[in-house]
Amino acid sequence: MAYLNFNNIGFRGLAAAVPSRVIDNYKYTAHFPAEDVKDVVDKVGVYERRFTDKNTTSSDLCFHAAEKLLADLEIERESIDALIFVTQTPDYKMPASAVILQDRLQLPKSTLAFDINMGCAGFIHGLSVAFSYLQQPTINRVLLLDGETRSKVYHPKDRKTAFIFGDAGVAALLDKNDAYGPSWFSINSDGSRSHLIRIDAGGYRNPSSPDTLKEKVVDEHGNIRTDENGYMNGPDVFNFLIREVPKDIKNIFEFSGQDRENIDFWVFHQANTYMNEYLAKKLKLDASKIPTSIEKFGNTSSVSIPLTMVSKLGDKLKETKKLLLSGFGVGMSWASAILQMHNCYIPEIIEVPVE
Repeated sequence: MAYLNFNNIGFRGLAAAVPSRVIDNYKYTAHFPAEDVKDVVDKVGVYERRFTDKNTTSSDLCFHAAEKLLADLEIERESIDALIFVTQTPDYKMPASAVILQDRLQLPKSTLAFDINMGCAGFIHGLSVAFSYLQQPTINRVLLLDGETRSKVYHPKDRKTAFIFGDAGVAALLDKNDAYGPSWFSINSDGSRSHLIRIDAGGYRNPSSPDTLKEKVVDEHGNIRTDENGYMNGPDVFNFLIREVPKDIKNIFEFSGQDRENIDFWVFHQANTYMNEYLAKKLKLDASKIPTSIEKFGNTSSVSIPLTMVSKLGDKLKETKKLLLSGFGVGMSWASAILQMHNCYIPEIIEVPVE
């Protein structure tokens, strides 16, 4: 595991954007009987999601979030020293979407810009990288963008994933301020379990072909997907969660020397309702300190942590609050962070028009 510690670096503002198209999961019945749909929806606890259209990408959602944040805070574009874009659903295989966003947002050519390809723990990975750059005397402002269009990844005829995932994008403006105080990160990876959540084809090891795009029955339950759709081994993913995440949270408290009782909010990756409830019970947490957004937006992968902060905490983060963030999933990778929010500007969620 990698432990990191920073001082006086944090959030100046945080904005989120979601597609205007609302998916009512109870009515998502094109491929399954209504009674089966109800059972699945009630089990996973996802009642609504947001889907983009075929022309709207994760970078589009992040662009709208960033434009709102920069305009509201009256930030000079020339003051942005770095742009980091966390995503596994980029615009193109190349170039990096961050470079396109640098130009689209009219940031200076001196802006450092690159993508980070990480899944459910990606926002915390991105924060750790942004905080690392902000330790440099010549880097004063970093724009961290995180966007996913997971509706384009999973097949609607695979009930294991068809009712869980949604689309969203966020923008975080990070800078230096003594009021932020210290922060701590724990970053972990286990590639031996990389097969648990994966897309088998469409990359360079198994390139796209007519065969990889064919729909196939993939199990005894009649679930259907192509080799270019995502899949996950739910039971083994859950076993990974219960084995690694509580231990990592314990470790970061030992590393930081912080007291659990001083945490104002525990913000977990929104994998599914059952997993979140298990974590709360395992860690013996007060439910009032655990905001959730999965019921309204679904699992938005790496975006779920900041989306929960925007949608459920909002103005509460204008006050000085201490948060524990915990992300876990694709990789397999998992990460935790303890940090302090101070006077963070958070506007209402932006709805991006889609067809």
